Amino acid sequence: MDFMTAIKTCLGKYATFSGRAQRSEFWWFILAVNLISIGLVIIESVLWGVPVLYMIWMLGTIVPIISAIVRRLHDTNRSGWWYWIALVPIVGPILLIVWAATKGTDGENNYGSDPLGASAT
Repeated sequence: MDFMTAIKTCLGKYATFSGRAQRSEFWWFILAVNLISIGLVIIESVLWGVPVLYMIWMLGTIVPIISAIVRRLHDTNRSGWWYWIALVPIVGPILLIVWAATKGTDGENNYGSDPLGASAT
């Protein structure tokens, strides 16, 4: 999945917490959100000193980010409730990143069919 398709997919599935998200979809979307966030912070700190647009941007993207994380966890055959492990200091976010970087389950799993279209063997 390419950069623009990933952004369109994640924003199109704004609050869809079911199904699966492939690695490229998730990571391209996270990259886009972070690049836009950094750009907004830089521009606003130079112009106004108060990151109002950044705060609006983050409020607008918090649901799609969580949705993408949950769907990414589903691709690794884990419940979306594992998202809350990020609250465990140091270990939680690292574990969540490792899971997000892990290859998804081949074929169908408990959360749907393979987003890459691979058939179960």
